[in-house]
Amino acid sequence: MGIGYSGNTASEYPHFMLKEIMEQPRVLEETLARSITPDKKVELGTGLKNEELAGYRRLLIIACGTAYHAGLVGKHFIEKAAHIPVEVELASEFRYGQPLIEQKTLTVAISQSGETADTLAALRLAQAKGSRTVAITNAVDSTITREAHGVIYTLAGPEVSVASTKAYLAQLVTLYLFGLQLARARETLNEREISRYVDALEALPGQVGSLLQRARELKEPAAVIARGSHAYFLGRALDYAVALEGSLKLKETSYIHGEAYAAGEFRHGPIALIEEGIPVIALATQPSLAEKTSAVMKEVKSRGAWIMGISPGGNNSISSLCNWFLDLPETEPEFAPILAVIPLQLLAYYTACARGTAVDTPRHLVKSVQDK
Repeated sequence: MGIGYSGNTASEYPHFMLKEIMEQPRVLEETLARSITPDKKVELGTGLKNEELAGYRRLLIIACGTAYHAGLVGKHFIEKAAHIPVEVELASEFRYGQPLIEQKTLTVAISQSGETADTLAALRLAQAKGSRTVAITNAVDSTITREAHGVIYTLAGPEVSVASTKAYLAQLVTLYLFGLQLARARETLNEREISRYVDALEALPGQVGSLLQRARELKEPAAVIARGSHAYFLGRALDYAVALEGSLKLKETSYIHGEAYAAGEFRHGPIALIEEGIPVIALATQPSLAEKTSAVMKEVKSRGAWIMGISPGGNNSISSLCNWFLDLPETEPEFAPILAVIPLQLLAYYTACARGTAVDTPRHLVKSVQDK
């Protein structure tokens, strides 16, 4: 889609995964430049008119893997901004239940390749039940673009590494933009509020770039995690959605068992797994939830966990509990996942390097799962 990436060479980087992580500021810039007008309006070119968008009463997001995790983040923002109920379903499970597609339901199918078999099957089922559909994909002329009623292309450029990084970020920012477009169509945000969110989005490329300049710092916690065989990721609300993605990246690339839990749920059984030195990666990007997250961190620390913390603004209530801490730039809390996932991607990358795994081509995995 016009983005000038060279996808067939890792260039000066040792792996495609690192190259693609480092391209993320440009992905954000390209996506925002395409989608935001000079007067701060969002125009995604979905093929659906604002009048139609305003008429929907429910949103259904279907996706698999990393795209599913993006959908979970999107749900939080879209519900807040557009005041519309959003459900997020695993496409691989969707057609095995009894999905209820109500009148005025819009289905959003997310697939990096546009060829994910389970997502296509779920899209077809939603359409058969009368839903209008929009696809979010990185692949022009893919099957999903031909079958959905509307299409939003992500501008990630070629992604070679099996473990998705920049495509995930492109999906996140696209969902944020879609939420703003819905909010304007439904008149649930005023122009001042939309402009504030747009300003925060436009600051993200520079903020992501500043985090990437600190990439090598992640080698330190990666060395700790690489020595073990388990790691736990904790977060609440949006942070839990990001924790799921972080744990998946660690599993995919380093073959370490990474498990994500909603922080409050960790007390309901999983805390029994904590032993001396077990790594726990705690995300606390939401100011309103930091105190609750820190309470769980205190519990795991008292049981001997080694804690890596990620939080904005050098939050002392979080950093004081950590063996290793990374402070994030300040942004709108809803957009913190875009910043929080960067150190998690780098953590997975450097852990895989420390363990000597096939970073770009992990065992048993393919880039696009095209078998049902």
